[in-house]
Amino acid sequence: MRAMTEKFPAASATSAPRGTASAEGQPRLGDLPEWNLGDLYAGMEAEELTRDLERGRAEAEAFEARWRGKLSDAAAKPGPNGLGEAIAGYEALEELIGRIVSYASLVYAGDTSDPKRAKLYGDIQERMTDASAHLLFFPLELNKIDEALVDEALAADPAFGRYRPWIVDLRKDKPYQLEDRVEQLFHEKSVTGRGAWNRLFDETMTALRFDVDGRELTLEPTLNLLQDPDGGKRKAAADALAETFKANLRVFTLITNTLAKDKEISDRWRGFADIADSRHLANRVERPVVDALAEAVQGAYPRLSHRYYAMKARWLGFEALNHWDRNAPLPESPQAVIGWDEAKETVLSAYRGFAPEMADIAATFFDRRWIDAPVRPGKAPGAFAHPTVPSVHPYVLLNYMGKPRDVMTLAHELGHGVHQVLAGKQGALMASTPLTLAETASVFGEMLTFRSLLERTTDRRERKAMLAQKVEDMINTVVRQIAFYAFERKVHCERRKGELTSDQLGEFWLEVQRESLGPAIRLRDGYEVFWSYIPHFVHAPFYVYAYAFGDCLVNSLFAVYQNAERGFQEKYFDLLRAGGTKHHSELLEPFGLDASDPAFWDKGLSMIEGLIDELEAMDG
Repeated sequence: MRAMTEKFPAASATSAPRGTASAEGQPRLGDLPEWNLGDLYAGMEAEELTRDLERGRAEAEAFEARWRGKLSDAAAKPGPNGLGEAIAGYEALEELIGRIVSYASLVYAGDTSDPKRAKLYGDIQERMTDASAHLLFFPLELNKIDEALVDEALAADPAFGRYRPWIVDLRKDKPYQLEDRVEQLFHEKSVTGRGAWNRLFDETMTALRFDVDGRELTLEPTLNLLQDPDGGKRKAAADALAETFKANLRVFTLITNTLAKDKEISDRWRGFADIADSRHLANRVERPVVDALAEAVQGAYPRLSHRYYAMKARWLGFEALNHWDRNAPLPESPQAVIGWDEAKETVLSAYRGFAPEMADIAATFFDRRWIDAPVRPGKAPGAFAHPTVPSVHPYVLLNYMGKPRDVMTLAHELGHGVHQVLAGKQGALMASTPLTLAETASVFGEMLTFRSLLERTTDRRERKAMLAQKVEDMINTVVRQIAFYAFERKVHCERRKGELTSDQLGEFWLEVQRESLGPAIRLRDGYEVFWSYIPHFVHAPFYVYAYAFGDCLVNSLFAVYQNAERGFQEKYFDLLRAGGTKHHSELLEPFGLDASDPAFWDKGLSMIEGLIDELEAMDG
């Protein structure tokens, strides 16, 4: 899933709605695929879905009746009736519930404005939350068993020992675990609490319309105009965005205040010391590592974003860029629309140049209709790769409009897809990768595609445009996301003192944007409300630093690849296959990399700086 910017080529973890493309633009793109969700369920009214809904509830109740209060005894019984059998049953239920919820999420993402889909999504959320409440005891009770007894069971019972990485991760949650009934209350109230506010945000965003020079547009085409070669169109789009966001600011401010308070309550009850510690725990990354990343990026603002935007202003003939000019294309940028077939071949060719296996897996997404590419009214915005469950396969959502960045988005999401396919062999409990590592394959896929295209480009002006676009994407992924992280920290810290006004939120937003973008970007009236539509803030607090983590990690990884004589691809595929079974330190060790070393981040940032150096030399 891509990082959010004003263009936001991304959606959040649970996604948020997207807009329409002009009908006249579609034929130029070719035959855009729509996904076939039949591998999950045949339809919203399929008998199998109805049966699985009933089966999920009944089997979860039966699992609780069989195992609750008995796990400590099971730890002393390797084999039948032991913890190996219990955890296998738990995983099977997680797989079943995950399949149902994945289907509902993807159907809903296809058109969040459809009442039938919204009802299915809401009903399934409620029913599966109720079902999974019967499974809640299992990880809580496992963590109450004496650690020595668990260690003995891991050694004595191979069926249980297979899950050692999951058990080790689970133990990290133990200090923040609450009494069982409180955990159950938090779990069940999530539907009417955070989940309901998430849904309100999604459906509000889907319904928004933007008046751009007399044309009523949905969000995505309006955002797309911020990359138009015509400065007048860019300004008109920015003004339309600001006007509509302002008209809905009370709702977005209420959502932000409510969710920030909701998180503060949860953090306080669980005993998290820092506002982002729960995210660090979920990411299995240490706070000092994230702090080092944020400090390194913030320290690099002057030599990255400030320096680049000053150059870009000069290229475009401005003393400084208005905020709506930040993503403007250079005069050298190719304006031709890139058809779907060309985009497909571009990405697969780049993947094949690295490793045929990578291209073969990615090609399956095209061949078997695992991709939904057209822009449609009500469709979820941005782009994402949903892993669904290991027994099925991932699905990719795009909003393809034929721009070069859309090709990079395709490369990005297919990177996620390849990663999810490979990691799926770890099973439902251990396939999931922490967010800090989840961006590795996606950003690596982008880099492969970029380098492949750059090698084919001999025209100096085109090369300059490509380098500039890559630098902008990296700034959006690294600098912008750390600025977003700084904004979230301000919001959540200040919310602890009381409710925040829309004006306060706007001030925090402008403060971090001025610091990160630098003096070459003028933040005009209206920009103060652009915080309001970034779905990551709503769906996954503090998610955003994972993009900067992933980008810097891949920059360092790619440098190793470029200097490696042989064996890199094999080690890289081992990293992807590991899923969530290894800590980032274990995964990076074979490449000679260490994310706990502050110099690691400087190495990643130096690649961005090197591209800016190359642009500066071309400018001279």
